[in-house]
Amino acid sequence: MINRASFKKTIDGKQVDIFTLKNKNGMSADITNYGAKIVTLFAPDKNGNTADVVLGFNTLEEWIEKETYFNAVIGRFANRIKDGKFTLNGKKYQLAVNNGTNHLHGGVCGFNQKVWDIVEHTESSLKLHYLSVDGEENYPGNLNVFVTYAVTDDNALSIHYEATSDQDTIVGFTNHAYFNLKGEGNGHVRDHILQINADLFTQVDDSFAPDGVILSVNNHPMDFRQPTTIEKRIDDAFFKAGRGLDNNWILNKNQQGECVLAATVSAAERTMEVFTTMPGLQVYTGNWVEKNIGKSGNMYDVQHAICLEAQGFPNSPNQPHFPSPILRKDEKYDEWCIYKFK
Repeated sequence: MINRASFKKTIDGKQVDIFTLKNKNGMSADITNYGAKIVTLFAPDKNGNTADVVLGFNTLEEWIEKETYFNAVIGRFANRIKDGKFTLNGKKYQLAVNNGTNHLHGGVCGFNQKVWDIVEHTESSLKLHYLSVDGEENYPGNLNVFVTYAVTDDNALSIHYEATSDQDTIVGFTNHAYFNLKGEGNGHVRDHILQINADLFTQVDDSFAPDGVILSVNNHPMDFRQPTTIEKRIDDAFFKAGRGLDNNWILNKNQQGECVLAATVSAAERTMEVFTTMPGLQVYTGNWVEKNIGKSGNMYDVQHAICLEAQGFPNSPNQPHFPSPILRKDEKYDEWCIYKFK
């Protein structure tokens, strides 16, 4: 059971707490402003029975000390940047290298470890704000970020990302929710049935950073265009180096910014649809989560969760033909991800 008192702490002079969102159907989410993380998500199955479908921990101390990316908003840039390097407006930037030879998920202390400010809290929504100052993790520009969570009456958790900067910068947000549709603590996700609306994917090099090559899923283990049980593909040699799925699919869209059905995943009479305006979907099967005791008292282990991370393409700052991650001064970043249950 969540120890709510443990979340009422002050970190770096800012108050941390948990905020509950709910709809008229009994679906609910607990969100903490530490890392803008989803603490619980009680979602219905087709019979209306709810279960907590995201992995996590009972105390704030565990969220800080254990799996730091669990269910957090990731920024400034989600996923990998090759060698931590990029060039913007002719200036070269060197970011922290914190994942092998690459920069990952915003660096040493990304948005997932920040205390966000509360802008507005209603029965069904929570709007959060974070100011990422110029030079934080060596990114340029003062970046004002707003994230709004809402539990809607059609049984969806929507996430709305907005940002502006006073300098040109690069931006790429996602939510790193770890889902198990059988309910957290109920074992592996190899039995989950996955469908991805993508004909193409980005090839990665030995460091798991995209090398710029775009490939077709035709006749390939990456082809999830039809509903496919994860167990049928996850042990394929193609996924061996990553110990499971950890890849970026290029979503089928008619135009940039279009909100499309990106993926559908189902298990235990519960189905979740993922809608997004983002161009890519990173699917990760919790391959490096090992032997953590979770909220239910059960152990979380390898492949006990699936992350469906709607985002820009990894390493896009170094691949000019990828959708641009550049946010120009005084322009607005405005993207959505929606997890809908039925």
